[in-house]
Amino acid sequence: MALSMTAPPPPESPPGSAKGPGGGRRPRSHRLRRGRSRRSSFVAVAVGVVAGGAVVAALATSGSPGHPSTASATTSGQGARTPSTTGVSTTVVAPTTTVPPTTTTDPGSLPQTAGFPTSTSPQFQAEMTALWQGIVSGSPAAARPAFFPESAYLQLKTVWDPGSDYTDRLLADFGADLGAAHELLGPDAGTARLVAVNVPEQYGHWIPPGVCDNRVGYDEVANSRLVYQVDGQVRSFGIASLISWRGEWYVVHLGAILRSTSGGVVEDPEIGPGGSPDSTTC
Repeated sequence: MALSMTAPPPPESPPGSAKGPGGGRRPRSHRLRRGRSRRSSFVAVAVGVVAGGAVVAALATSGSPGHPSTASATTSGQGARTPSTTGVSTTVVAPTTTVPPTTTTDPGSLPQTAGFPTSTSPQFQAEMTALWQGIVSGSPAAARPAFFPESAYLQLKTVWDPGSDYTDRLLADFGADLGAAHELLGPDAGTARLVAVNVPEQYGHWIPPGVCDNRVGYDEVANSRLVYQVDGQVRSFGIASLISWRGEWYVVHLGAILRSTSGGVVEDPEIGPGGSPDSTTC
């Protein structure tokens, strides 16, 4: 039976700052680290996902301060959407042993839209199922459906050689962080059950074009939490940053944004569901 939970009230972000995904500054919050240091902080509210093998439940409260209200969507049938601010919705997906396909078309081959994502969407639930299966098995390839599409990144960034930046930095860091998370689960990783994914969508914010070396805009939310149970104890760790493409959330940084040493990072591992402080980016 799916179990969903709501994140506790977010604590205030501590002083200090660190760079965001594209080089901007953001307040720094304290993290526990594995393997390498990090300098970033992120945000939270609640989205439940249960995927032990995999029942998926989603619980989310939405809100996007600063998100553009003008209709800037560029594809047919996908206009700008206003984030919900009226309570909590719950979606339950039937148990499955495989990760359902998220789409038949590469979303990165299509233009960006301004629709604010929801963590209750079937696609996001499928992504989190894939992410958890990748963490449990230690397989970045299994978790890849949850990661921001390369084709979208090529549209997004104005940096020199975005393809190499995607492969050599973003994807490599994702693999290292996923390996560290797998190690965190310990020898009973195969029995670890995902209880919830808490996404603080009320802290979601729009990153406009021209900021952080971006050609187009996107929504970002930090400090989501993967809540799981292993050896009879509920534990959790963070997803450093989710960003949007065409109205869906994707992982872009799992364990850290900026890193000064080699190795993977587990974002803020805690006993219990943990918390998700508000933070800014860029």
